[in-house]
Amino acid sequence: MKRKFWSKQLLDLVPYTPGEQPKINDLIKLNTNENPYPPSPKISQLLTHFDIDHLRRYPDPQSSDLSQTLAHYYKVAVDNIFIGNGSDEVLAHAFMAFFRQQQPILMPDISYSFYTVYCDLYDIKARAIPIEDDFSINLAKYEIDNGGIIFANPNAPTGGTVSLSQIEQLLKINSQSLVIVDEAYVDFGAESAVALTQKYDNCLVIQTLSKSRALAGLRIGYAIGNKNLIEALERVKNSFNSYPLDMLAQACAKTAIEDDEYFQTSLKKIIDTRTWTEKQLTALNFKVLPSNTNFLFVHHKKLAAIEIMQYLRDNNILVRHFNKEKINNYLRISIGTQQQMQALLECLKKLMAKEDC
Repeated sequence: MKRKFWSKQLLDLVPYTPGEQPKINDLIKLNTNENPYPPSPKISQLLTHFDIDHLRRYPDPQSSDLSQTLAHYYKVAVDNIFIGNGSDEVLAHAFMAFFRQQQPILMPDISYSFYTVYCDLYDIKARAIPIEDDFSINLAKYEIDNGGIIFANPNAPTGGTVSLSQIEQLLKINSQSLVIVDEAYVDFGAESAVALTQKYDNCLVIQTLSKSRALAGLRIGYAIGNKNLIEALERVKNSFNSYPLDMLAQACAKTAIEDDEYFQTSLKKIIDTRTWTEKQLTALNFKVLPSNTNFLFVHHKKLAAIEIMQYLRDNNILVRHFNKEKINNYLRISIGTQQQMQALLECLKKLMAKEDC
């Protein structure tokens, strides 16, 4: 079919494919790394008493109250904070602001697939750096000429991490271009590089409230970095959408950040369930990669990943499969509630018995 009126840039663009969101009753959804627990109960109180008369006005374009809350939480200045409509939008603005350079940017060959989409969308040259055989990221491979560097820490979909000392070493050597550390899953057991943003002007950290704070439905992301970097992001934002975050999202995000006790309790439940699930899967002859995220990346030593995924789906359990070289025999399994993971394990045990393995 002829794409009438399409821009040339769009013709060969392959968009990002989000995780499936089917509307099926009694579905156990372990495919999009959503938090299995609700957000802070204080948000319910907030929404109950919210004055809807305020909604006739535009929201604060700077998300000032939320920026102040984040700055206090991370012990940085307010002008070190940038807020956007989900971390995907923050990443998109960062690619536009910093990565349209003469040299190609560097990224892992197995990582968040939105990175390559942004490169195609913005006509950014990129070079994929192979991950190691154990699926780890070797930052020593990034010590070459580049127009910027981006990697997820923990990485997605593999779940592995690199240490702060390795990141700092890269920042010292790679002082002439920006290093973006995408920390969507950092709260589940990894060390954040936020402190490094205060020492190095070439480090930008991007985080989200979708995973650990259970606010995926509100789309709230933010970046932390040098004032100069934040100013560049603001310039891009205000050339695209000056009001990226609505009033309700700003208020709910502020409340979620402030309720640290509930946050820590939810994190512990997810981490404990992850540890339990890893042991159970290992006992079923799965190889489970080390994870500091709210998911596990696994493959079975006898059964094909696509076969397992289909069997689970036939039993109303969704997990994620990536049809990509190196990882096409792996499954990414989000950590649900303890009851949901028990149901997953029972289903897998039935499959193992059926296949006699």
